[in-house]
Amino acid sequence: MSAEIATNRKAGRDFTILDKYEAGLELKGTEVKSIRAGKINISDAFARVEGNQVFLYGCDIQPWQTAGEWFNHQAKRPRRLLLNKREILKLAAETAIKGCSLPLLRIYWKNRRVKVEIGVGKGKTHSDQRHDLKKKVELREAQREMSRFNQR
Repeated sequence: MSAEIATNRKAGRDFTILDKYEAGLELKGTEVKSIRAGKINISDAFARVEGNQVFLYGCDIQPWQTAGEWFNHQAKRPRRLLLNKREILKLAAETAIKGCSLPLLRIYWKNRRVKVEIGVGKGKTHSDQRHDLKKKVELREAQREMSRFNQR
C-alpha cells in the first residue's frame, strides 16, 4: 500500500534514468505534518553522496503553520536519506561517472513511513529531449489512427 505524495515529472524530461533506489527519509515531526497537508515541492530536488551518507537537497517542505517558531523546521534544509552501506557505496561509484547525478523521482507513503525514490540519471542534451518529444508525438498519432481504424 503506497500512496503517492509527489512526483518529479521534470526528472524524466531532463534525465535518462539508468537505475532506481528506494530510501527512507529522516524527518522532523513538523515536516511529517506538512507533508500530510501537501505542502511539499520536489521539482528541483536531488541527492548527493557525502562521505558515508546520502543527503537530499532542494526538497522544499513548507513549515507547519500551527507550530511555534521554536518547533518548526527550515523549508529547504538538507535531509539525510536512509540507505544500506552497500547501496551508498554503489551510488558513490555510479555518481563518480561524469554526467551522472541522483535526481529525486517521487516521494510516497509506505507502511506509514515516508519513502523517496531516487534515480541514477544521465543528463539529456537538448537534441535528446527533442527526439523524445518527437517519438512521443508519433506514438500518439499512431494510436489515434489505430483507434479510428478500429471504430469503423
